[in-house]
Amino acid sequence: MSDAAQPTAAEVRAAAEAVKTALDRHLEAVEHRSGDDDPAVYAAFNALAAAAEEYDELLYDRYDEVTPFEIPGTEDALPYTGPAEPSAISVLIRRDYVVVEPQRLIAQADRVAAVDRDVWPDDGAGVGAALGVLFGEYEADEIASRHKEFGLAEGDSTLWVSASDEPAEPGDWLNAPFDDADPQRVLCRFDVSSVFDDELDGDVDGDDELEVLDADR
Repeated sequence: MSDAAQPTAAEVRAAAEAVKTALDRHLEAVEHRSGDDDPAVYAAFNALAAAAEEYDELLYDRYDEVTPFEIPGTEDALPYTGPAEPSAISVLIRRDYVVVEPQRLIAQADRVAAVDRDVWPDDGAGVGAALGVLFGEYEADEIASRHKEFGLAEGDSTLWVSASDEPAEPGDWLNAPFDDADPQRVLCRFDVSSVFDDELDGDVDGDDELEVLDADR
């Protein structure tokens, strides 16, 4: 696309605001739905999907970037079997990394240990010990945003927002935190993977399909 034909930064910003508005309206429609086949929910869903696709296209045309959302559509997704109005949720996150610079990783952990030497185990400062130090010192989101500083390369990641029937009792699932992960109770999910970039590279028209998972579909 030529520079003259590119969308402006203001147009991209407006499209982002349209996604936010559509997201709020979709949530409002879900919260006030009259039944499983409420047409207002379907209309809000379609409006959200259209707004998200428009934003994705403008973002790509203007900045050569894509949104990090690649969600299975209805044809791929299992049917939702959770409560219609969940009173509790669980957020399940998986992020994969490759240790590409072990010495950088250990050096960062050693800086933390310089303040508190007790964080280093007695059996030495290897990669495993360094990971324990860093993940004990920093929040997982901070490590995700600063992964290169820690000698890590990002792999795939996913975030599931899963409905629960009721809040879990304190300590109830700590021994096996992921055993109850049920794809059929997922309200929404957000996946990031380089495979989506590969799909974009193979699309001669430069079109990218953004799909949103909705529990009411």
